[in-house]
Amino acid sequence: MPPMKLKQSPSPQTLAASQDARLLALETLRISANLASAPAAPAFTSAPEARNVGIVDEQFVDASLRLICCEEINGRRWNYVVDNGGNCRGSCSSLRAVCGQTPRAPVDELMSFIRSYVVPEGFPDSVTPSYVPYMSWRALKHFFGGAMGVFTTQTLLNSVGVSRSQSAPGAVAINWILKDGAGRVGKMLFARQGKKFDYDLKQLRLAGDLVMELGAGVELATAAVPHLFLPMACAANVAKNVAAVTSTSTRTPIYKAFAKGENIGDVTAKGECVGNIADLLGTGLSIMISKRNPSLVTTFALLSCGYVISSYQEVKSVVLHTLNRARFAVAIDSFLKTGRVPTLQEGNMKENVFCFPWLQDKRIVLGSRFKDAFQDAGSYLSIEPLFQKERYLVTYNPSKGKVYALLKDQAKSDDILKAAFHAHMLLHFIASSNGSETFPRKQQGYDSSNPMPSTADLAAHIAESCKMVSTSYGLFKSKAAEQGWTMSESLLNPGRARLVLTG
Repeated sequence: MPPMKLKQSPSPQTLAASQDARLLALETLRISANLASAPAAPAFTSAPEARNVGIVDEQFVDASLRLICCEEINGRRWNYVVDNGGNCRGSCSSLRAVCGQTPRAPVDELMSFIRSYVVPEGFPDSVTPSYVPYMSWRALKHFFGGAMGVFTTQTLLNSVGVSRSQSAPGAVAINWILKDGAGRVGKMLFARQGKKFDYDLKQLRLAGDLVMELGAGVELATAAVPHLFLPMACAANVAKNVAAVTSTSTRTPIYKAFAKGENIGDVTAKGECVGNIADLLGTGLSIMISKRNPSLVTTFALLSCGYVISSYQEVKSVVLHTLNRARFAVAIDSFLKTGRVPTLQEGNMKENVFCFPWLQDKRIVLGSRFKDAFQDAGSYLSIEPLFQKERYLVTYNPSKGKVYALLKDQAKSDDILKAAFHAHMLLHFIASSNGSETFPRKQQGYDSSNPMPSTADLAAHIAESCKMVSTSYGLFKSKAAEQGWTMSESLLNPGRARLVLTG
């Protein structure tokens, strides 16, 4: 019989080690349970000065960048950030623009480019449903008309004595068609100006007439250099077609200003009839004068002077009820200096029709980009609380000598009008502080005798302008309405950039 193995009792040291192991395991389980039930810690913690500042919450884009503002322009969003390490309210913190979307495909870019030429802004919401079928059939009509034009041109050349058997008619016809084709291309390219024909109607109408005279002068110069007929004729036809687009696009709004009822069609028809009669009389007079063989240059110069003077007086005689930038500047300048708003006749007569859109002194930029208006985060954060209840912001960039009005994404027509009013008010305050009647036109840097204002001084000017706008904007609107100005529809041509609310 094998010996039996008796179970030995554990020693005191073994019991103590076993109890310690059990206690360690229980403590480990308790800590794990607490960690599992606790809320997850944020990946980034905000700096002590971080707070909600209206447009967007100050938040971290990553460990080193803080988001200051978002902007949307032409369907693309841009995020403006500063380095997280420094104080974002300091003047030394530089802004950086980061595109918040991936670049569009080349096909999408091409389609967007084509749409900018062939459809109105805001399409399809900006037109009625009948626009598409009408333009489709119109395009088809012009297609067949252009094809017929080649054969009719050849026929006309044959009719004036060019023999069909020679190669000359084909060459002449091709040159003539190329000339007309260049004019059509110029017309198409200039048509992209779109709503500018509504914003700066008088200015573009006068510019179109000046371009028409330029084209006529180029045509006259072909007699001196006949070997350059084709390029010069093409250039002249481009100029004349650009003028034709301008005349056609501005004609209806002008006739609309004359019509008091639903008689716009009658007013337009009679106006075109008067123009055609005058054209025929002028043609007859020129035929009579040409029989006496006068000096070509002298005659052209005299007729051109009469044409330009008549064109100037034509646009000056138009009285429009809406406020574009030129008429708005006249109205608010009178209001700030005298407390009254000019009448429709006064405002239109004082409007500068030579202030062409591409030559305008843009001391006030409406609807500007964020990066153009602010040089650092501190200048933005110091004034942003002043505009929390508004749908725009107004600031002054000393280095560029301009006042910038930035629009928020919910801005409507009245908000744009108020932003422009506020910008003129701020311009008036800064001009007064510089001791000048008018704001200095220099926009390159700044003069040492006129040091740039500090951020605190600029914020004080803006705060003062906010108080004045809150009390005077309503008064300006009521006085303008009394004088007959249409305040519900502004044609101030703001930029497309908008500040985006995200929080």
